[in-house]
Amino acid sequence: MCLACLDAENFRIFGSVPKKNGDADASLRLEFGPATNVLVGENDSGKTAIIDAIRLCLLTTAADFYRITRDDFHVGPDGRADTFTITCGFKDLTTEEQAVFLEMLTTDDSGNVALYLTVKAQLMDPLRPHRVSMTTRTGRNGQGPALDGAARELLKATYLRPLRDAEAELRSGRGSRLSQILAGYPAMREQGEDDFDEESDSASTLVGILRRAERHISDNEAVKTARNDINTGYLQKFSIGSDVLRGEIGVAGDATLARALERLELTLFAGTGEWTRHGLGYNNALFMAAELLLLGNSAFAPLLLIEEPEAHLHPQLQTRIMDLLRDRADASEGTPPVQVILTTHSPNLASAIPVKHLTLVARGSTFRLAPGLTRLDEGDYAFLTRFLDVTKANLFFARSVAIVEGDAEAIVLPALAQAVGKSFNECGVSVVNVGGVGLFRYSRIFQRDGEQIPVAVACIRDRDLVPANTSDEMRKKLKCSAEMTKQEIDKHVAGLKEEDSGHVRTFVSDHWTLEYDLAAASWAMATLMHQAVRAAVASKTTWPTADRLADLDRLAQEEVKKWRESNVPLEKAALDIYEPLRMSRGSKPIAAHHAARLLQTTSVTEDDLPPYIVAAFTYLCSEV
Repeated sequence: MCLACLDAENFRIFGSVPKKNGDADASLRLEFGPATNVLVGENDSGKTAIIDAIRLCLLTTAADFYRITRDDFHVGPDGRADTFTITCGFKDLTTEEQAVFLEMLTTDDSGNVALYLTVKAQLMDPLRPHRVSMTTRTGRNGQGPALDGAARELLKATYLRPLRDAEAELRSGRGSRLSQILAGYPAMREQGEDDFDEESDSASTLVGILRRAERHISDNEAVKTARNDINTGYLQKFSIGSDVLRGEIGVAGDATLARALERLELTLFAGTGEWTRHGLGYNNALFMAAELLLLGNSAFAPLLLIEEPEAHLHPQLQTRIMDLLRDRADASEGTPPVQVILTTHSPNLASAIPVKHLTLVARGSTFRLAPGLTRLDEGDYAFLTRFLDVTKANLFFARSVAIVEGDAEAIVLPALAQAVGKSFNECGVSVVNVGGVGLFRYSRIFQRDGEQIPVAVACIRDRDLVPANTSDEMRKKLKCSAEMTKQEIDKHVAGLKEEDSGHVRTFVSDHWTLEYDLAAASWAMATLMHQAVRAAVASKTTWPTADRLADLDRLAQEEVKKWRESNVPLEKAALDIYEPLRMSRGSKPIAAHHAARLLQTTSVTEDDLPPYIVAAFTYLCSEV
């Protein structure tokens, strides 16, 4: 069986179900797949609350304790709630599992059997944050029998906290995490027998070996000498009457399996035969391997909860860890599959797993990206599995997403936004460059029926139509097609926007391409773009020196000044400015680089920019 669903009401960021028609449902309703489930999203979106809700409901195998406080109760428009409920639902139970939990099962009208576990917490005294009562019962609404201790042990999850001290967890000591892990390992069960034979001085089990070691330590000459000196030199002189005081020196603790395991520690050898201290990353990987050892031998519902597995790991090792988790989540002969639920802020991990396994968590709402729940079709999922790389995967953590068609847009648009006071960094905007292919394959990630993902998505693209009234000579020079009628142009632009829905909007250039439209927007931008294009042409063979760039900038400014004095139309000047890029005498990305350079020292306003760019910036920096 596996954890199939999680419901939570009035727990942390998640609010309540609608009390009347028209109210929004702010509670948590989340389904999980049987293998790998990856929760992605920006900070404070609700990812940790989901993991903690599962921890609170199921408990964990580690010796930690989740203490409910006042802060766990949701704060809404009407103040802080005084109760919250969390329900975990397990489905696909085998016959053996149904037998174990027989009296606690729930059967629906279709005959499907499920096991529900519901936690209800109530704040007893608002002024005393730790005065909380809690009940745990089975049943869809928590009306079934209580879960006894033995059954509860079978449902415990393995939890890896985000800020974990892996080295300390694997160190020896009383109650160490390593001793708990090894105690649950099947091969250790027989090691609890005491097989020490005093006559032959032999032992094979851990307890037997510990007994043998205790015997040898007691018989050690130095130990015996120290013990006799203590007894004869001091303790006997403290004796009164018939009292006999005598001391023994031995190994601390009793000879049990628990004590034997607490004396063990796990250290890492990497490439050499000698131990040396390793960094946080490799120790983190070692700790995960130990936890998977325990989890892989669980008889019921092996569930692994991990927050930020990327902690302290370089990108390549992150990918290796993700591959391992996916392998363990897939059923293989002789090894039970492990259900994995993890949270991450890493684009490396988000890009290393198919989109269908992701759940986007945004502002207290969850959006699974599984087939049938988005506008993505089978071909889109296959495409994204191949082409959703690390740089593009940052869209899962953004407040807004700008999807662009090339490197030039990815370079110059953030600089333009910064220049007009709408910084992409301040607005939480991620720029995703799709290279002119599959633009809507990415935007469809955010499109679905019903509740929409609260992320503004702006698809910024070129119209790719030569401006009206361009001369035949210029069309021939620029290798452009014949002019279209207004009706044809309107139809063409409408076709570029036909997939807009939800919070996905397409912003099409007002005339032709980004570079031309920037040059045609105002004389200020014409000057800047003329400088950028001239610098790009000069950069094609050898990168200009600072002095050479300054000369090129000055010459471009003088040429634009002459155009204005000669009353050259702005549209005509824009064509001349764009012509080197159109004819491939200069690189568009290099021109964008120089434009971004010039924007650092050039003052521009929104009035200087093309209207479609201003509209896109306004949308990206607004709340949806």
